[in-house]
This record gives sequence, structure tokens and C-alpha cells, in this order.
Amino acid sequence: MSFLLTAASSFGNPIAANELSILWIVLAIVLAFILVAVFLRFVPLGLWITSLAAGVHVSIGSLIGMRLRRIQPKILVNPLIKARKAGLDITLSKLETHYLAGGNVDRVINALIAAQRSNIEMPFEKASAIDLAGRDVLQAVQMSVTPKVIETPVVAAIAKDGIELRAKARVTVRTNIERLVGGSGEETIIARVGEGIVTTVGSSETHKQVLENPDLISQTVLNKGLDAGTAYEILSIDIADVDVGRNVGAQLQMDQAEADRRIAQARAEERRAMAVAHEQEMKAAVQEMRARVVEAEAEVPKAMAAALREGKMGVMDYYQLKNLEADTSMRDGIAKATAPSTPNTLPENGKK
Repeated sequence: MSFLLTAASSFGNPIAANELSILWIVLAIVLAFILVAVFLRFVPLGLWITSLAAGVHVSIGSLIGMRLRRIQPKILVNPLIKARKAGLDITLSKLETHYLAGGNVDRVINALIAAQRSNIEMPFEKASAIDLAGRDVLQAVQMSVTPKVIETPVVAAIAKDGIELRAKARVTVRTNIERLVGGSGEETIIARVGEGIVTTVGSSETHKQVLENPDLISQTVLNKGLDAGTAYEILSIDIADVDVGRNVGAQLQMDQAEADRRIAQARAEERRAMAVAHEQEMKAAVQEMRARVVEAEAEVPKAMAAALREGKMGVMDYYQLKNLEADTSMRDGIAKATAPSTPNTLPENGKK
């Protein structure tokens, strides 16, 4: 307020009027500089001039609108210039929509240009859908023009004769643009080719048939149509290497024989244990019988004493019984003394 009052009071002074006019000029220059800076901030003038020089009309309002939507204009304008120079009918609105959806605009335009140069029909909608699906659309177009060779890992398979074969294949594939969205990838191709190798080798009578004709594997795999539902088209399958591995059949037979031997040994051990147990039972039964004999012999004196008391046996009968027992013992002793002795062991030299 004091500045305005001072300026108003100094209108009659020429020097003060000149200073005031200079001040207003400086303020106008600063204001113009600020306006130009704000204009250049929202309107990329150099990019607009570049688009006009390339024959692509991009309005200043569109550039300002992209700035307000927090989109860098060069991300869309440069691919648009590239597409128009290549003869593609692409609008800025489609590119902006694809960019806001999270797509890579420059990669899609490069893929469309490559497809046009290779005479591959690919509209912008399909290319943008492939890009939004997470696949590299430019690489897909390049693989459609130049097929890719996929090398499978070593696949082990066993023929009917028990010989193991280790095979490695090289699969030549080409991108199928129509099935690129929703189709399976390289892992499925590798898995299916490995399955075909195992099937072919496993159905062969001998491993020599496969070694003599490796193309049997290629024919079997190609006839199965393994590229169904995938994003690729199988052009050829070449067997790179076939090696002979282990004799699995012989090893299995050896393992089976070893298992049978162990089973037989276990059964024999079971029978031996049962025999030992039966022997112990018999020994126990013998001891039981001997105990009964001893018990019965202990009853004999009692019976003789009772017979003597009751008069059923006389004294002479008793003496005759004793004489009979003594005579029997003497005969047993004489028989043992005159019996020839049989040695249990042989001499060291093996002669008797």
C-alpha cells in the first residue's frame, strides 16, 4: 500500500515515472517468461514440430490432455510417427488406450511393422491383446518368420528287451499367431516330445530297432499332433543323439533273484526255528516221562511193603526177586564190559 501511495505521489516527477515504467516492463517480462515456461511445460513444442515435419498431425490440445493424464507424449507420438511412416492406420487414441491398459506401445508398433513386412496379417487389436497377455509380440512375429529350434533334455526310455536308451531331440517350431493367446509354451512342447520318445522306445521289441531307425521316434511324435493347444507349430523333430544306457532288465532280474533268495532264506530260518522249538518240546516231554517213571519206581517199594504186610508175598518171593534183580545187573555189566568201543574221532592223518 505504501508502494502504491509513493508511486501515486510521484506522478509529477519525471524521473520517478521512468522508474515506474521500467518496473512495469520488468514485471511484464517476468510474467511472460512464466507463461512461456508453463506453456512449454504442458506443451512439448519440439515434439509437436517433429510430428508436423513427419506429416503426422497431433493437435496441441491432445498433447496438453496427455500431460494432464500424466502420460509422456513422446511415448505415444514417436511410435505413432513410426507407424504412419510404415503405412499403418493407427490412431493416437488406440495407442493411448493400450498404454493406459499397461501395454508396451513401442513393442506393439515394431511387431506390426515386422508383420507387415513379412506379409503376416495381424491387426492392432490382436497385437495389443498378445502384448497385454504377457507375451513378447515382437518375438512371436520374428519366430513366425524365422523358426526356433528347441533342444530337449536327455530322455531315458527302456525297450521291451530291458535295455535303456538315452535320446536327445531338436524340435523346430514356428509361432502360431492364432493360438498365441491362451496357448501353452515351450515347456509343454518339451514334455510332449519326451512322452513321445518314451512311448516309441517302450513299444519297440528290442533297442536295436530304435538304433537302426531313429526316425521312428520322429514319425511317432509327429503323428501324435503334439502341437495341439500350444502357441507353436511343430515343423520337424530331429533326433540329435541316442546312447545305450544300463541293462535295466538284467538288473531287475538280479534284484528279483536276490529278493527270492532272501525270501527262501527267511522261510528256511522259520522252518529251522520251528524244528528247534519242536526238539525242545520233545526234550521237555522226555523229561516229563522220566519224571513219571521215577514216580512209578518210587511206588514199587510201597507196593512190596504192602504186599508183605498183607501176606500176598512171602519172604522167599522177596529174596527171589532180589536175586533176579542182581542177576540182571550182573548180566548188564558183563555185556557193557565185553562190547567193542567205537572211537568218536579219527586220528589226525585220517586213518583208523
